[in-house]
Amino acid sequence: MRAPSTINRLFPELEQIEAIIQESNATSLTSRALCWVPCGDDLLPVYALTLGNRDPGVPCVTYVAGVHGLERIGTQVVIAYLEGLLERLKWDRIFADILQRVRINFLPIVNPAGMLNNTRANSQGVDLMRNAPLDSHEKTILLAGGHRISPVLPWYRGKRNEPMQLEAQALCDFIAQEVFPAPFSLVLDCHSGFGFRNQIWFPYARSRLEPIKHLKEVCYLRNLFMQTYPHQDYLFEPQSQHYLVHGDLWDYLYLQSLENGSTFLPLTLEMGSWRWIRKNPLQLRQLLGLYHPIKPHRLNRVLRSHLILMEFLLHATLSYQNWLDRSDAKQLEQQALALWYP
Repeated sequence: MRAPSTINRLFPELEQIEAIIQESNATSLTSRALCWVPCGDDLLPVYALTLGNRDPGVPCVTYVAGVHGLERIGTQVVIAYLEGLLERLKWDRIFADILQRVRINFLPIVNPAGMLNNTRANSQGVDLMRNAPLDSHEKTILLAGGHRISPVLPWYRGKRNEPMQLEAQALCDFIAQEVFPAPFSLVLDCHSGFGFRNQIWFPYARSRLEPIKHLKEVCYLRNLFMQTYPHQDYLFEPQSQHYLVHGDLWDYLYLQSLENGSTFLPLTLEMGSWRWIRKNPLQLRQLLGLYHPIKPHRLNRVLRSHLILMEFLLHATLSYQNWLDRSDAKQLEQQALALWYP
């Protein structure tokens, strides 16, 4: 079953994904619709695409985007990276060898109805990143931390005790089935719209007081990135440094992963869209302007500027055995606590 062609013409990102699926060699890229989301009289697919070794025993990296429908730039960044990898696969023998030892997943549009309708929430008015059955026991930011008042207001979590939304459940099921079995896995969830700097966040979004169990591993990953690319401008820290929320999907999935015994590190890329607004204030005349670079040269710059991070995460996943357990755990934990939980 496919999305209607009339929808595709209004939805270039979905059209681009389906073109990739059609044109790619079936032996190199596999794809499936995790669910079909109602949008008016139509159904829209949530696609998952996979490159590499499907053996559950290999490490796994997953690139996610489009959880919030207004943040199209995240989807475009993930698609650009996927297209680059597929081009490399045509001629790069080293990359072909890499794919024998790692699995790469792409979920470029988790919230297709929200993206088509230019809304943060899905077609039911639910903010998917507030939809997990998980509450913060600390004070969250008013409304934006997630609420159950009404879908008319932004950041609506959905009704209490109701099942998760189709899109959120599809994402969680995919991570549980395809990612958790890996001995080591990383996720990068691409968002935009917060701050002047590009930021990399890790759980928890629910607590300022409780560090995650894999704090030292995240700290070492940060150190590797900073040492390998000392001229990058990312701020790498827990999301709780900025605000707390209820129902965060990555908090929920991280807590589930602890029951498996494998290492699962979910990261969120928060692209600093305020810089685009500062350089082009007139883009605020458009709803998309708060979350998306409007000028073509600035859009191209964003599409290429995060490739280093995405490539680093791929190689860190592939080579996890070379760094994950070869560090001074006590020293790293002290460093992380001093850096993020003074």
